[in-house]
Amino acid sequence: MQITVNGEIRRYEQPLTLASLLQQLDLAGQRIAVERNGEIVPRSHYAHTLLEDGDTLLIVQAIGGG
Repeated sequence: MQITVNGEIRRYEQPLTLASLLQQLDLAGQRIAVERNGEIVPRSHYAHTLLEDGDTLLIVQAIGGG
């Protein structure tokens, strides 16, 4: 399976959920927003969103400051 994450092509042997991808990227539990194929994925759907071959993800991390 091949997906694109923030412009970088990644290949995985097995299908995975969005939540497991975020764990692999060390982003689980952080303040992020995820867009999948042009649509925002609600945080409550991460565990149930099965990624598919050809998906394009944009992951944006919130950064505090002032």
